[in-house]
Amino acid sequence: MDEQESLSHTKWECKYHVVFIPKCRRKALYGQLRPHLGEVFRKLAAQKESRIEEGHLQSDHVHMMIAIPPKYAVSQVIGFIKGKSAIHLARVYGERRRNFVGQSFWARGYFVLTVGRDEEVYSRIHPEPGAGGPPPGANEPLALRPPSVAD
Repeated sequence: MDEQESLSHTKWECKYHVVFIPKCRRKALYGQLRPHLGEVFRKLAAQKESRIEEGHLQSDHVHMMIAIPPKYAVSQVIGFIKGKSAIHLARVYGERRRNFVGQSFWARGYFVLTVGRDEEVYSRIHPEPGAGGPPPGANEPLALRPPSVAD
C-alpha cells in the first residue's frame, strides 16, 4: 500500500504488525492447516475493509502486517479474524482431529505494534533546526489558552 487509502472524509495509512499464537502454543500450524489459513485470514480481513499486507505462519505463531482503516479498532478486527478463523478450523478440521477444544483454537491475547513511516521521509518533512529547514521555534507547539494576567 504505497498510496494512502481514503474514506469519505479521511486519508489514512494505518498499518500494524500483529502476532498471535494457538492455545498452549500447539505446533498445529503446519500440514493441512497452513495452506488454508492465509486465504482464510485474507477473506476475513476484507470483510472488515482491512488488508493483510504481509504474513508469516510459523509452526506455533502467526505474524501479519495488516492495514486497518481508522473507523475500526485494532482489537475489533483482530478479534474478528481470530474468532471466525477458529470457527472455520473447528468445522473443517475438528471432526478429524480431537485436539481442537471446542471452537477456541487461538490463545486469548495478541501482540500489536504500529508500523511507522521510514525515517528518510520523516526527516524531509520535519528537518532538524539549522539544516535549511524552518527557523528554530517555528514548529513549537502553540499554547491553547491565553496568557494569564500575571504573566
